[in-house]
Amino acid sequence: MTETSIPRTEQPVDEEETATLAVDGDDTEDDDTEADDTDTAASGARSKKAVGEGDLFRQSEIAADYVEGLLDILDYDGDIDELVAAGRPMVEVVGERLQNLVGQRGATLEALQELTRLAVFRQTGTPSRLLLDVGGYRANRRKELAAVAKNAVEKVKEYGEPVRLEAMSAFERKCVHDVVNAMSGVASESEGVEPNRRIVVRPAD
Repeated sequence: MTETSIPRTEQPVDEEETATLAVDGDDTEDDDTEADDTDTAASGARSKKAVGEGDLFRQSEIAADYVEGLLDILDYDGDIDELVAAGRPMVEVVGERLQNLVGQRGATLEALQELTRLAVFRQTGTPSRLLLDVGGYRANRRKELAAVAKNAVEKVKEYGEPVRLEAMSAFERKCVHDVVNAMSGVASESEGVEPNRRIVVRPAD
């Protein structure tokens, strides 16, 4: 089985299923818009009824207010946008000097996302699949992970052996699953437990 490492995004210094109430929907997600295996945090504690678009936007507004309060406390400047995309509430923070809110491999961002989901839950009583992004980190990471996934698929097709990727967060696994599942002749699955849960890409049965 081949071991493949993931390129790490390094950004200037100036510039990640902790809360059980609002877990990040891993390999079904995700975070990330996520949807596949069953580490699902984002789909989290699953609601018994569908949430309407108005309710989703309300969640994004609550989340935006919470994030704005955090930025004030931390004395960070950033523009905050709240929206609904792909059937889930989203908050995007754009600005300079925000890398500290992302952290290594997005660990701080994941923690902030869980805190924000908890704030939404406290006001609405509904588990949220809210996606928080800071400084475009998730969009950039998706591109990197798409390249990792395609490289793994090429190796599987060339050698006919499974490729085992480096441990990833729920959001990262979701990104890889989405790419692999869209390609023929291969399949992906998650193995292990957090924080060492990873994806194995293998020939399709």
